[in-house]
Amino acid sequence: MSTETNSPPSRPECWGGVECTINRVNDDYRDQLYDAGHYFRENDIALIGAAGFRRLRYPVLWEKHEPAEGAAIDWSLTSRRLEEIRSNGMEPIAGLLHHGSGPGWTDLLDDGFPEKFAAYALKVAKRFPWLEYYTPVNEPLTTARFSGLYGLWYPHKKDEHSFLKMLFNQVKATVLAMKAIRTVNPAAKLVQTEDLGKTHSTGLLQYQADFENERRWLSYDLLCGKLDTHHSLWAHCRRNGISNEQLSFFLQRPCTPEVMGFNYYVTSERYLDHRLRLYPGQPPGGNGRHNYIDTEAVHAGKMQGLGVLLREAWERYHLPLAVTECHLHCTREEQIRWLHENWNTCCRLNREGIPVKGFTFWALMGAYDWDSLLVRRRYHYEGGCFELTTGKPKPTLLFSMAKQLCGGGHFEHPLLAAGGWWQKKSPATAQQVTTSSPLTFIGNNAGLYRSIQGICRSRNMPLLHVPFPGSITRTTKPWA
Repeated sequence: MSTETNSPPSRPECWGGVECTINRVNDDYRDQLYDAGHYFRENDIALIGAAGFRRLRYPVLWEKHEPAEGAAIDWSLTSRRLEEIRSNGMEPIAGLLHHGSGPGWTDLLDDGFPEKFAAYALKVAKRFPWLEYYTPVNEPLTTARFSGLYGLWYPHKKDEHSFLKMLFNQVKATVLAMKAIRTVNPAAKLVQTEDLGKTHSTGLLQYQADFENERRWLSYDLLCGKLDTHHSLWAHCRRNGISNEQLSFFLQRPCTPEVMGFNYYVTSERYLDHRLRLYPGQPPGGNGRHNYIDTEAVHAGKMQGLGVLLREAWERYHLPLAVTECHLHCTREEQIRWLHENWNTCCRLNREGIPVKGFTFWALMGAYDWDSLLVRRRYHYEGGCFELTTGKPKPTLLFSMAKQLCGGGHFEHPLLAAGGWWQKKSPATAQQVTTSSPLTFIGNNAGLYRSIQGICRSRNMPLLHVPFPGSITRTTKPWA
């Protein structure tokens, strides 16, 4: 397969994506787009298309289409939506498994999982032979961690062998799926996604951070045929029950992605801290040698940021990159700061010769219950480019930002002058903060002023107080 290595344009394409997870906790299946009401509205795609996205990550998920083995598949709704995506000027990137364990007649530990998944992928390709871009399995390493190491998702295992087998099954499923798809469409391209994480630590735990920072590349190392006998994790895989035959499969059948998609969140970078006393009430984890807290690196002032991590990916693989998810669950003001900062990072990398092909506005319709990693069904909603709290999609400031960037313009807003909260937490991403265009409060109502002052603090907005009559009192920096 050819890969594109020409000099990139100065800015990536604008892509969109809907949070579409269908996953299983015990016997409870959870469908994000059902919760969002997407299946029951007829104008969502047109609303999304109005932004001008070049591509749209969109689900054709196994669990939804083939819940019973061998049953006839009803493609009608998906067919309409994929055609709507095309008619609205977007090219779909079809996702076939998104944090799932598959339908109830298989799971990630099933020895036959890869072949069963590939058979479904072939059905998709035959029904939609024009589809060119595929993400067969979203974030296989992350799914294997949550399902095989932490026991949060089905089949709820907590051991290294289960984790590795789940990972290998998903990546093998990807290889077999792309092989099957290409029997129908030889031009089909793999856009592989994975969380762009990195682990930092105290000095005592550097050995654990080093191990996790090598392990984070496993999905791509397998696909690219890099996990050979010289790889630092070959022996680890063998010790934990992965056979030579399983390892050799990927050396004999490399399936290099056309685009390496990385998903980046403020929680993607982690910090391991053995000083348990600093985290009262927080249960520690461990590796059998040391107990430690696994927390967000940003809170420890250790976050390096998207630019550093994308550069590491480029230096390891020299393949075209994309940011395939970028989202922050926070106030609208902080959301635009987060997206804008990372968009600018991708533009800068392109100018430096590192090809970042796409930047994805993720969770366009929002998401539910990711604050509990989908373990609790409380319908805790976080919005995206659209807000669904009234039941109907309402464009937000993020949508305006996306539309301007999709059109080739630049997004400007007074609130971008204030740095995001993560910049104050982490010196690595600190920026100079200015205080232009403050919100102005005119009057002497102390109670109302304090209320507005509190809102400004929570949203990191500069505030100007003009008493009436009297002198002007100015807040000299945004409230943190």
